Amino acid sequence: MSERYSLMIAKTAEKELLKLQPKFYKQIASKIFSLQSNCQPHDCKALEGYENGYRVDQGEYRILYTIDEQSKLIQVFRVGKRNDGEVYRNL
Repeated sequence: MSERYSLMIAKTAEKELLKLQPKFYKQIASKIFSLQSNCQPHDCKALEGYENGYRVDQGEYRILYTIDEQSKLIQVFRVGKRNDGEVYRNL
Protein backbone atom coordinates (compact mmCIF):
# COMPACT_ATOMS: atom_id res chain seq x y z
CA MET A 1 0.00 0.00 0.00
CA SER A 2 1.33 3.43 -0.88
CA GLU A 3 2.00 6.03 1.77
CA ARG A 4 -0.58 8.81 2.19
CA TYR A 5 0.53 12.39 1.82
CA SER A 6 -0.50 15.26 4.06
CA LEU A 7 -2.51 17.98 2.39
CA MET A 8 -2.26 21.74 2.73
CA ILE A 9 -4.49 24.19 0.87
CA ALA A 10 -3.20 27.74 0.48
CA LYS A 11 -5.49 30.67 1.31
CA THR A 12 -5.57 31.70 -2.37
CA ALA A 13 -6.84 28.26 -3.41
CA GLU A 14 -9.29 28.17 -0.50
CA LYS A 15 -10.79 31.51 -1.57
CA GLU A 16 -11.28 30.25 -5.12
CA LEU A 17 -12.89 27.02 -3.87
CA LEU A 18 -15.35 28.91 -1.69
CA LYS A 19 -16.54 30.95 -4.71
CA LEU A 20 -17.59 27.83 -6.63
CA GLN A 21 -21.08 26.43 -7.02
CA PRO A 22 -21.67 23.42 -4.73
CA LYS A 23 -21.50 20.89 -7.60
CA PHE A 24 -18.07 22.09 -8.75
CA TYR A 25 -16.83 22.52 -5.18
CA LYS A 26 -17.65 18.88 -4.41
CA GLN A 27 -15.96 17.60 -7.60
CA ILE A 28 -12.79 19.64 -7.07
CA ALA A 29 -12.57 18.88 -3.34
CA SER A 30 -12.89 15.18 -4.13
CA LYS A 31 -10.07 15.42 -6.71
CA ILE A 32 -7.86 17.31 -4.23
CA PHE A 33 -8.39 14.69 -1.51
CA SER A 34 -7.65 11.89 -4.00
CA LEU A 35 -4.16 13.39 -4.44
CA GLN A 36 -3.31 12.21 -0.91
CA SER A 37 -3.23 8.58 -2.04
CA ASN A 38 -2.13 9.22 -5.65
CA CYS A 39 -0.19 12.47 -5.89
CA GLN A 40 0.62 12.03 -9.58
CA PRO A 41 -2.49 10.64 -11.28
CA HIS A 42 -2.29 9.69 -14.97
CA ASP A 43 -3.76 13.05 -16.05
CA CYS A 44 -1.34 15.29 -14.13
CA LYS A 45 1.22 17.41 -15.95
CA ALA A 46 4.42 18.98 -14.63
CA LEU A 47 4.43 22.78 -14.50
CA GLU A 48 7.27 24.17 -16.60
CA GLY A 49 9.74 26.24 -14.63
CA TYR A 50 8.18 25.29 -11.30
CA GLU A 51 10.14 22.67 -9.41
CA ASN A 52 7.91 19.85 -8.12
CA GLY A 53 4.87 21.73 -9.44
CA TYR A 54 2.00 19.92 -11.11
CA ARG A 55 -1.43 20.58 -12.47
CA VAL A 56 -4.42 18.32 -12.71
CA ASP A 57 -7.76 18.95 -14.39
CA GLN A 58 -11.20 18.42 -12.92
CA GLY A 59 -13.95 19.29 -15.35
CA GLU A 60 -13.56 22.94 -16.35
CA TYR A 61 -11.05 23.64 -13.59
CA ARG A 62 -7.32 23.26 -12.99
CA ILE A 63 -5.75 22.44 -9.67
CA LEU A 64 -2.13 23.57 -9.27
CA TYR A 65 -0.03 21.99 -6.54
CA THR A 66 3.45 21.07 -5.39
CA ILE A 67 4.73 17.82 -3.95
CA ASP A 68 7.35 17.72 -1.19
CA GLU A 69 8.64 14.15 -1.18
CA GLN A 70 10.76 14.70 1.95
CA SER A 71 7.87 15.68 4.22
CA LYS A 72 5.20 13.81 2.21
CA LEU A 73 3.23 17.03 1.75
CA ILE A 74 1.01 18.18 -1.09
CA GLN A 75 0.34 21.91 -1.19
CA VAL A 76 -2.54 23.08 -3.37
CA PHE A 77 -1.83 26.72 -4.19
CA ARG A 78 -4.24 27.61 -6.99
CA VAL A 79 -7.61 26.55 -8.37
CA GLY A 80 -9.04 28.17 -11.49
CA LYS A 81 -10.87 27.80 -14.78
CA ARG A 82 -9.05 25.74 -17.40
CA ASN A 83 -9.47 28.17 -20.28
CA ASP A 84 -8.62 31.21 -18.20
CA GLY A 85 -4.95 32.22 -18.10
CA GLU A 86 -5.60 33.82 -14.70
CA VAL A 87 -4.85 30.51 -12.97
CA TYR A 88 -1.20 30.81 -14.10
CA ARG A 89 -0.66 34.49 -13.24
CA ASN A 90 1.82 35.38 -10.51
CA LEU A 91 3.35 31.92 -10.26
